[in-house]
Amino acid sequence: MPSLSVELVAAVLFGVALVHTFAAKQFERLSHRFPRHSGLLHLLGEVEVVFGFWAIVLVMVMSIFSGGDAAIAYIESRQYTEPLFVFVVMVVAASKPILQVVMATVGAIARFLPVRNALASVWLGLAAVPLLGSAITEPAAMTIAALMLAPQVFRTGVPERLKYFALGVLFVNISIGGTLTSFAAPPVLMVAGTWQWDSAFMLANFGWKAAIAVLVNATVAVFVLRAHLQDQPATAESCQVDKVPATLVLVHLAFLAGVVVLAHHPVAFIGLFLMFLGVAQAYERHQNPLLIKEALLVAFFLAGLVVLGGMQQWWLQPLVSAMSPQALFFGATALTALTDNAALTYLGSLIVGISDEAKYSLVAGAVAGGGLTMIANAPNPAGVALLRRGFEDESIGAGGLLVGALMPTAVAIVAFIFL
Repeated sequence: MPSLSVELVAAVLFGVALVHTFAAKQFERLSHRFPRHSGLLHLLGEVEVVFGFWAIVLVMVMSIFSGGDAAIAYIESRQYTEPLFVFVVMVVAASKPILQVVMATVGAIARFLPVRNALASVWLGLAAVPLLGSAITEPAAMTIAALMLAPQVFRTGVPERLKYFALGVLFVNISIGGTLTSFAAPPVLMVAGTWQWDSAFMLANFGWKAAIAVLVNATVAVFVLRAHLQDQPATAESCQVDKVPATLVLVHLAFLAGVVVLAHHPVAFIGLFLMFLGVAQAYERHQNPLLIKEALLVAFFLAGLVVLGGMQQWWLQPLVSAMSPQALFFGATALTALTDNAALTYLGSLIVGISDEAKYSLVAGAVAGGGLTMIANAPNPAGVALLRRGFEDESIGAGGLLVGALMPTAVAIVAFIFL
């Protein structure tokens, strides 16, 4: 099969995978109606499985028409550092000692804010943690924020439409909240070296605008949710927080810092992760169950996106390069909903002679649209994996997420255009 034909098949399968993400919730409902095939239908209803599944289909098609060696050569040519990093940082950031430090810090800050503790905690989860992502990376911030917000917002008793709105705010804020530095947001990282954008440049041109949008989005979300947020009474489990040895907490923080620093060196951070697993096993009494399954599903999703997305350059790059800077901003926002925003900015970095205005428009649009769909930003699958149990049928609908993210996306667009 000619190369062009393979690319056309990949584009079709990519489109099928996008439709599948929007239909995943329907597969979950069908699994209840047809119990005989519930296992298969439930598998197809797992949003995290979608792109990995269709990537496998693509590799099978390639092996049939181009030969097994060509298929293997293609998948081995892809770069899987991001899926591996997201897997590792999810597990480490969600460990009990790390979460206890974050929760204790949030609780201490919340007591100084002039609102109810529940409102302050949720506001910090939607505002402070996404901005912290500029230091600890967006996937780590997503993991921590999702676990913080789940008991308060993503639970039974909160209307479904409000949960989707809160999810949209979280995803958008994570996407734009990582732009205060040049190393934390995947779409920024893809262009920072090529265009010589350092952290000072990012803060001056993107970061402060993003911070304003994050604060506005979080404040609106808390205001809308205020009637459904309840102060949590102290529980027996929460009283055990201080019994985790301080030394063990420091060791876990060191592991997290090490993984973040080595984020672009998979051999190094995987080695560090294996050491982390050893420590976690040795001090199992101070751990909650590690999020291995959830993190593996997210990594599978992102790896599938890498395989499928790697063959979309033939139509994406000409489309991006043909746009004016003004059209590029809104085009990038819309295209981000259809493909990972880091892939989009990477394609933009390959365009020779792109103007400074077009560079800004591309990156601003890519991060602004990072909350519209599950595939728009690399940390989004992690949020879906951790929060889906709080939704009806334990599944997050792509349409609900899209609607919920429209308002916070509009706020981000206004901030990047007019500030």
